[in-house]
Amino acid sequence: MEKFEELREPMDMPDPHFPIKLHRNAFDQQGVVIFPHHFHEHLEFLYIVTGEASIECGSTTIMASAGDLVVVNSNELHYGISMSSNLYYYALIADISLLHSQSVDAAETKFITPITQNRLLLRNDIGDDSKVTSCMLAIIHELEQREFGFELAIKSELYRLLTLLLRAHVATVLTQDEYAERMKNIERFAPVFQHIEKQYKDELSVDMLAGMANLSRYHFSRLFKELSGHTVTEYITMTRLGKADYLLRHSSLSVSEVAAATGFNDIYYFSRTFKRHKKVSPSSLKGNRLL
Repeated sequence: MEKFEELREPMDMPDPHFPIKLHRNAFDQQGVVIFPHHFHEHLEFLYIVTGEASIECGSTTIMASAGDLVVVNSNELHYGISMSSNLYYYALIADISLLHSQSVDAAETKFITPITQNRLLLRNDIGDDSKVTSCMLAIIHELEQREFGFELAIKSELYRLLTLLLRAHVATVLTQDEYAERMKNIERFAPVFQHIEKQYKDELSVDMLAGMANLSRYHFSRLFKELSGHTVTEYITMTRLGKADYLLRHSSLSVSEVAAATGFNDIYYFSRTFKRHKKVSPSSLKGNRLL
C-alpha cells in the first residue's frame, strides 16, 4: 500500500472550500520529462499554448500541439515529455466535488456522481475543439483575474465544459465491478512501477516483475500494457532514457558514463536508442565524444 501511495500525487488546493487550481508550465528543451508517471483523484485538463508534448494517459499516447486539450481522468496513470524547445501549457486541476448538489437530482445521479466515482471516463485526446477550448480559457481567465463573483463564473463554465465533453468526448462508462477491478490493478502494479523507477540500472526481467504482482507472465504483460500503454521492455527503456536525458543535461558525466549509469551496456545501442526516442543524439546534448 505504501508503494501504491507513492504513485499518487498529493493534491493540496489553495482554497479547500473551492478545490480548483491552475499551473503554468514552460519547458525550453526537447525530450525532457515534464511530469513523471503518477495519478490523482482529480480531473486534469492540459491545454497546450505553444510547442508540442507527448502525453500518455493509461494506454493512450497523444501528440499534443498548440491549441490542443488533453483530459486526464481520475485515477488515470499519466506521463508527459516535451517534444519542442518552446513548450508552454496550462494544467487545470479540478475536484469535481465542487459541482456536487446538496440534494440528489438528475444531473448529480446521471453525471456528477459517475465522474467522481471514476465510472464515467472521458476521452483523453480532445484536440482542437473550439467550444471546449473557449470554456477552458474562460476558466483560466477567471482564475487569473479573480474578479468579484469569479467562483460563480468558474462553476458555470465548469458545468458547461463537462456538458460539452459528455456530449462529444465520452470514452466509456464503467460498472462498479469494472471500476473495482481497475483500482485493484493500479494497486497491484504500483510496486512494479516503483521498482522500475528505483532499480532501472539493474537487469529487470518480465518474470521477476510478474512475480512482484503475483501474476503469470502472460497476464502481467497484458495488464502492464493496458495500464501504461507500453510493453515492459518499452517502459523500462523509456525510464532509462528519461534518467539519461537528465544526467546528460545536468551532470559532468560523459556520454559513455551516462549510458553505463542508466543500464545500457552498449554505448552505440544507447546512442541509437536515445536518438530514436528523443530525436536528438546524446552527444549533441552533452557536447562531447562517445568516450
